[in-house]
Amino acid sequence: MIVIAVGANLPASGYDTPLATCEAAVERLHGDAHIRVTHRSRWYESAPVPVSDQPWFVNGAVAVETDLIPEVLLARLHVIEDSFGRVRRVRNEARPLDLDLIDYDGLVRVGAIAPTLPHPRTEERAFVLLPVRDLDAGWRHPVSGRDVGALIAALPEDAGEIRPL
Repeated sequence: MIVIAVGANLPASGYDTPLATCEAAVERLHGDAHIRVTHRSRWYESAPVPVSDQPWFVNGAVAVETDLIPEVLLARLHVIEDSFGRVRRVRNEARPLDLDLIDYDGLVRVGAIAPTLPHPRTEERAFVLLPVRDLDAGWRHPVSGRDVGALIAALPEDAGEIRPL
């Protein structure tokens, strides 16, 4: 399964809310000739991680099919982010759209090869794991082999508040 996490805590220009931005981003993904959205998670509202005074995020995930290799898929995700007004200045800053390649059919890549797969810190983030569980309750982390339910159960208390929208 190829998994893309979708998130925002600021509305993009032309959209009223981060949720509207996220919905539009999923439609943009699905409209790409080389990407087909096959499943969508529900949307969640989550506190910023690390804790800050930023607005809460809207988070979800989609499963996709694509003929694009990981590097090209990630480049497409960045183009979509840019089209929604994403500018990378400071790590963990508020943003109108964040598209992360979480898993690419279980491929494991580390070191100088970009993108790193699975996405780093996936196991630590409730705002990624809960949407992934919505997509596939049997999903297993490609490195640890732990299933998504066990990963969620192992999240520390300070992993951040999250609730379904």
